Amino acid sequence: MTAVATSLMGVDSAGLRCAAASVLARMVRYFGVDLSFLRFHDPRAHTTVLVAEWPPRPDIPDPDPLGVIPFASADPIFAASEYLAEIMILRPSESPDYQERVRDGSGVELTSVAVVPLRSAGATTGVLGFIKYGDRGWDDDELRALKTIALLFAQMQGRMAAEDRLRHIAHHDELTGLPNRRALMEHLTGLLAAGVSGTRALLFIDVDRLKAMNDFLGHEAGDRFIVEIADRLRAAVDPADVVARLGGDELVVSVDGTCDEARAVALAERIQRAIAQPIQVGGQSLGRTVSVGIAVMEPASVSLAQWLRSADHAVLVAKKRGGNNVVVFTAEMEKREQVRVAVEMNLLTAIRDGSLTVAYQPIVDLRTRVPVGVETLVRWNHPTLGPVAPELFVGVAEATNLAGELGDWVLREACRQFATWRAELPAGTMDGFAISVNISPVQLIAIDFVSTVATTLERYGLSGRDLILEVTEHAVVSDDAAARRTLHGLRALGVSIAIDDFGTGYSSLAQLKAFPVNTLKIDRGFVLDLGHSPDDHAIVRSIIKLAESFGLDLIAEGVESEEAAATLVELGCRVAQGYLFSRPLPADRVASALMSRTGGTTYSRRATG
Repeated sequence: MTAVATSLMGVDSAGLRCAAASVLARMVRYFGVDLSFLRFHDPRAHTTVLVAEWPPRPDIPDPDPLGVIPFASADPIFAASEYLAEIMILRPSESPDYQERVRDGSGVELTSVAVVPLRSAGATTGVLGFIKYGDRGWDDDELRALKTIALLFAQMQGRMAAEDRLRHIAHHDELTGLPNRRALMEHLTGLLAAGVSGTRALLFIDVDRLKAMNDFLGHEAGDRFIVEIADRLRAAVDPADVVARLGGDELVVSVDGTCDEARAVALAERIQRAIAQPIQVGGQSLGRTVSVGIAVMEPASVSLAQWLRSADHAVLVAKKRGGNNVVVFTAEMEKREQVRVAVEMNLLTAIRDGSLTVAYQPIVDLRTRVPVGVETLVRWNHPTLGPVAPELFVGVAEATNLAGELGDWVLREACRQFATWRAELPAGTMDGFAISVNISPVQLIAIDFVSTVATTLERYGLSGRDLILEVTEHAVVSDDAAARRTLHGLRALGVSIAIDDFGTGYSSLAQLKAFPVNTLKIDRGFVLDLGHSPDDHAIVRSIIKLAESFGLDLIAEGVESEEAAATLVELGCRVAQGYLFSRPLPADRVASALMSRTGGTTYSRRATG
């Protein structure tokens, strides 16, 4: 028994058949029987499955008639094995017609069988069988040995089942039962390692606006919705395709076999149609669209990270196009993605080693064209990439949790430069002048941002009146308690708050009244064609009236024509910025422009209204 226990110790699913066959061979010799077999039960399918046998049959047909046998089989051994609780012994000598069969020379029909149940937690989980051609009895010691062997097999079976459950949990999503990120990574890693020829497709699927549904019905309903989508996704793809859930509303399909763009797009559209059908959740009939990003690659010539990143980038493009889109990753997108990756890899170093620079766009009084302030704009001229578009590296900063560090650097640099101008220019030149700095939503909810601003102002000898902080309309009106506290803390320092790109978000009159906002900046999209577009004229007029109603200052962005400037003055807006007056300038040219200022011109505080 010790040798049997040692043979079964540490056996996993992969080594089960070999280890079990080795033990059966030992038992056949020890007990002097002709055949032995081990079967495990599958209660869900009501079948018994052959695990191992000894000696092995020389010619096994396909399918094997002994491989999987239903409990309802006509064979009494298999029919009885489902609930067998004690050893079952069948001896020909106990048959009424034994003597007659001996006289007839029936031979092989004179068979002795011992069937030993594998028991676990009060249930029969399998059987161990021994067959002897001829009449054979079993004494008490042998029966005890059979029970011990069966116990060892049952313990091994239970341990393997527990390991399989843990393995399943580790590789499957708890909510949907789909393979999880780890399982997908292992699948794709194996695919790439095999170096298969031909193109393969990876589809990233993202549910459009699921958060809105969660907010409306609750996360429990959202979970049920995801489960239904997962079921529909499985039904929409081929059985051999691997469908995985990365988390949240992100799902991935690894298409089996060679797949070109046309086939991948057709599959994506089939998935969209399947998921778009209304789903009953929480008493509501809800429909949601999905965005699909496709990356078709040659496994032999691509890395796993690149393949996944490409599909993810494609689905982000699909989302940016309004959702319910299918986007295939292209060579041009790949080129842009390479630049984005290079930016991501170098941005932190650029922030910390002084590679970034700052430009300043003058904000002028429309009546006198005299600067009343400047907006601080960060710039990056990379040594190999050249000038990097601000929207690119600022977007990367937000996506990689560097937005706070980038924003704090710009704030310090702006305040340092403001103090330098004040020290170098004639006394009174900077009176009524303010510097404007954009801050990110991350900074707005940071616990220590108010103290960061206070420390920076103190370090450079500035007051709150010298600084305007610009925040996006969405960030201001978001119902975030931390953002509200930050805004009120900044106002307590005397810092002014301006809503950038006003008119493109979702502000309501009540929200504007509730927040400590000083200035509205009219979005450039409404200003560029001002003087020619009746619609823009009506929108700008409404924004100006709104600002007047709430006692707010106004700045128009993107002024590029005299018609637009004149129209703004006519409508009541007195302060603006844009290429008509100046492009962003380096600090020394701003100093020259400041020399033209005269006393009494101020940036805001309603003095220019």
